Amino acid sequence: MAKAQTSFVCQSCAARSSKWSGRCETCGEWNTIVEEKPLAAGPSGKTLGKSRGRAVALSDLSTKEAPPPRTASKLDELDRVLGGGLVPASAVLVGGDPGIGKSTLLLQAAAAFANAGLSVVYISGEEASAQVRLRAQRLGLQDAPVKLATETNLRDILTTLDETRPDLAIVDSIQTMWADNVDSAPGSVSQVRAAAHELTTFAKRRGSAVIMVGHVTKDGQIAGPRVVEHMVDTVLYFEGERGHQFRILRSVKNRFGPADEIGVFEMTGGGLAEVSNPSALFLQERGQPAPGSVVFSGIEGTRPVLVEFQALVSPSPHSQPRRSVVGWDGSRLAMILAVLESRCGIPFAGLDVYLNVAGGMRVNEPAADLAVAAALLSAREDSGLPPETVVFGEISLSGALRPVSQTENRLKEARKLGFSTAILPSGGKAAGNGGMALSQMGDLASFVGEVFGAG
Repeated sequence: MAKAQTSFVCQSCAARSSKWSGRCETCGEWNTIVEEKPLAAGPSGKTLGKSRGRAVALSDLSTKEAPPPRTASKLDELDRVLGGGLVPASAVLVGGDPGIGKSTLLLQAAAAFANAGLSVVYISGEEASAQVRLRAQRLGLQDAPVKLATETNLRDILTTLDETRPDLAIVDSIQTMWADNVDSAPGSVSQVRAAAHELTTFAKRRGSAVIMVGHVTKDGQIAGPRVVEHMVDTVLYFEGERGHQFRILRSVKNRFGPADEIGVFEMTGGGLAEVSNPSALFLQERGQPAPGSVVFSGIEGTRPVLVEFQALVSPSPHSQPRRSVVGWDGSRLAMILAVLESRCGIPFAGLDVYLNVAGGMRVNEPAADLAVAAALLSAREDSGLPPETVVFGEISLSGALRPVSQTENRLKEARKLGFSTAILPSGGKAAGNGGMALSQMGDLASFVGEVFGAG
């Protein structure tokens, strides 16, 4: 039998090479390539797939078996993101920036699931038991029936979990776990992959749910190989700006519920508080309508959310004007500026452009195009939009406005918060608008001419 070849893996991007070098040719990072020994071969004479398991026809599966019941934590925002509650034998990966509140959220979730009747074990590889108890006391959770453990050796953790068989195990964090059969440092690509694989396998084999905390890189991605996100059933990102008290728990992958669902929390002195009406919270500090301020009615997962776009356009003293964006896609902003200049004759050359989504929210959907264009034009012309007006719609490169999905839900949420006028593309399903005045536009030039009298 041929001997398995040793490979070298970059700890930053997980790229493989046949020899060591000081600089990774894929990502350009220095001193990140380490040697990775091959996995041991299985017993000789056996072929993968024949020693265990067999194929079963889909039509032979019993339909009498009910799907595994979910357990609700009574934290409505967390249950919403999980798809209705925690599914047994599921593996969940939670990522977020340092200090954003991941450990606080999961300690509150551990207490909530324990109070709901589940046996919960909280395993911390970063804090001592006394430190976790101190945080639980600050959150008022010191009497919760949660078992604590502080360990980083994966073999000891799996042995303990196999003996206790908890309904839920929380591992904080996956980067601190190390397997003694993998010859590399904790936090390396090999260790993270091995730890995630073993914990996910335990969840499937024993029927226990496992929640793993993952650190993120400077690019906002969960550190380690991307295969970890493929292993688990659900991937959640905990987002938020340090200058704001709002925190967004966003689902980017969920095998048991809708993806792109969000839960909104508010960071308080007593922990994370749920926000049942995020639209009202994001707009509560909005004063009188000012030039450059536009309210956008968006959809996050299954819920409509109203947020405020703020734009500022000023003469630039530099030869290269600045384009600064917070909470939206910078390349999409460049596209909107190009369409405004090319299709509507409104130049932004020599002007600095600043765009911000108020409240620390991040908007990803293209339905915000028209709201961004309205904010830019309002700031450039120093003319505010009519009060109590919401805007949404997608802009194509030809300047046409395309209808977006769930128009009725967007209008319903805006009407509930007191908005009486909506500017949207023509052709969308706007039945049952409840008396809102709808201004439907066919293209961007019509919007500019009717609302701002320019172009």
